[in-house]
Amino acid sequence: MKLSRRARRMQRHHTRAKNSVGFNLVSLMDIFTILVFFLLVNSSSEQVLPNLKILQLPESVAEQKPRQVLRVMVTQTEILLQDRNIITLEQVKRSGKQAIPELVVALQNQKKRRVLKEDSEKEGREIMIMADKDIPYNVLKKVMRSCSQAGFSKISLPVLQKARG
Repeated sequence: MKLSRRARRMQRHHTRAKNSVGFNLVSLMDIFTILVFFLLVNSSSEQVLPNLKILQLPESVAEQKPRQVLRVMVTQTEILLQDRNIITLEQVKRSGKQAIPELVVALQNQKKRRVLKEDSEKEGREIMIMADKDIPYNVLKKVMRSCSQAGFSKISLPVLQKARG
């Protein structure tokens, strides 16, 4: 049986429609647009220190950004290691010792728990001391000496960056 002209045309049309796959570019472009906005909003080049109302950092024109390391905070009332209370500032001031034994023990325990890839015994471990700007120097010196006795030789003191001028 011979197909009519109309039947052959319809058959060609159906076979042509089967071979082509439709791809909806509009929805794909919407997804990529949302993804780009999400990445732009969430990618920040600034390193943010914890927001502490109990601590006022000194100001400086320092340019180096802080890294995520072990953190000791010296407030007006106490000394904290990773937000855990170690000793009060009054006990430190009354003590006639050069270092703070409670802090040394806590730092050594923390050093045993934290095994970091970039730490090597030759270079020494890194620690950040966040101290209030009104802390007496002799207390800060005891904290730094305690850190060095516990094996942390790279000590950094973060500050608030102010404009040059």
